Amino acid sequence: MVCFCFLVNPISVANMIWTGAHRGFAVRAYYENNKSVIATQRAFRRQFNIPRNNAVPNANTIRSWIRQMEETGSTLKTNTHCRRKSIRTPENVQRVRTAFEQSPERSARRHSLALGISDRSLRRILHFDLKFHPFKIMIAQELRPVDYANRQNLCEQMLAQIPPHAAFFSSDEAHFHLSGCVNKQNFRYWAEENPRIIHERPQHSPKVTVWCAISQFGVVGPYFFEEEEVTVTVNSQRYVSMLRNFLQPKLEEMVEEHGLADLWFQQDGATAHTARISLDVLREMFPGRLVSLRGDVGWPARSPDLSICDFFLGDI
Repeated sequence: MVCFCFLVNPISVANMIWTGAHRGFAVRAYYENNKSVIATQRAFRRQFNIPRNNAVPNANTIRSWIRQMEETGSTLKTNTHCRRKSIRTPENVQRVRTAFEQSPERSARRHSLALGISDRSLRRILHFDLKFHPFKIMIAQELRPVDYANRQNLCEQMLAQIPPHAAFFSSDEAHFHLSGCVNKQNFRYWAEENPRIIHERPQHSPKVTVWCAISQFGVVGPYFFEEEEVTVTVNSQRYVSMLRNFLQPKLEEMVEEHGLADLWFQQDGATAHTARISLDVLREMFPGRLVSLRGDVGWPARSPDLSICDFFLGDI
């Protein structure tokens, strides 16, 4: 997150809290100077010894004091705590609660139109009276009724067939944008005025595909699917090349370093992973110890979120 901070002179901030003496002098000076706001500001600066670069009441502030004086006989704001609530009544609060409990996905603006309550008043009821907060939905893989049982069966098979001392490698791929793509919902600028920042990105954002595998003995990777420093899509031939030329040498190093003997490998059901040539190579590398679609332990469909990489490598 990027923040723009503006330092403000503490003396000018203190002078923005105008007392009754300030207000009374401004009203008197306004009438003594033929209702001239400029002359009132000059007299105000001289009266209270305000430096040239520090703030004095602006024209709108002075006119609001004059208006309050003429309407109420005082430049001070009247106490509004005892005013009767005309909108945020218990009846309207209950109406808003009922409406949002029945249709929590409808926008606040649509609710305000349906209830005949202004958008601002409705939001005050939501925040101050009902203590409601807006929450964003989470996007997840769509599951069918049979998928829940299949996922549970996978977990039971893995617990039954994979020995506790085995080295289990969970793998996955991810795409990373190279154009500085940002999530505007989580990107804010803090400033006194809107800087009107625009983030431009190309219509077809370049990205890179990264593969990793993780186990209790460490991370294997990352491996970038590139040819002559140009990102390429993952197909079965490139996946097999990665298995032969990258994963297998890495595993041999880990076997020699840690004395591993029982290696298991997991992958999801991507097309490049489950092609015949890919599965032939994997069965050769992990005979009887492959967790995959059409593997020794069947990986359930529509389950990319079950990969260990999703929880320990962060969105990969």
